[in-house]
Amino acid sequence: MSTPAFNELPTPLQSIQTRPLFVMRLDVKAMVMVGDTPGSFRRVGIVPSGTFAGERLSGKVLDGGSDWQAVRSDGSTTLDVRLILQTDDGVNLTMAYRGIRHGAAEVIQRLEKGEEVDPASYYFRTNPIFEAPAGKYEWLNRVIAVGTGHRFSYGPVYSVFEVL
Repeated sequence: MSTPAFNELPTPLQSIQTRPLFVMRLDVKAMVMVGDTPGSFRRVGIVPSGTFAGERLSGKVLDGGSDWQAVRSDGSTTLDVRLILQTDDGVNLTMAYRGIRHGAAEVIQRLEKGEEVDPASYYFRTNPIFEAPAGKYEWLNRVIAVGTGHRFSYGPVYSVFEVL
């Protein structure tokens, strides 16, 4: 059995379409260093606040989120993030995402120092999943999302997209 080439597949199977969900900016406290663990160098960022804004939902990030990072031996960093989002109309949602960031050593070193770098000079992607109560935002429970991020000197910014 041979595998069909992309151009032989039905159009919906040839590419991924997305729709903007929101842009999110996070405030992150100084990293808490755990140190070398059996699998990686572990550090945790505490997220006290932030904002998100989009056509279908906007609001703030509530205190209590965290970003568990593992710096791997290949220099890449994996993220395991849990946040509580509160929409402008007062609905609380959860957002969890895994992600990965990697690039040339000198670019990552500059990022770690808080210096500005070109977002195109490194790879920073996430895959958010949401939990929402019944009502206006319950459609988020049935959405797969992807995001691209950038670390500014004041903290990370993500563009989050619904995969259609």
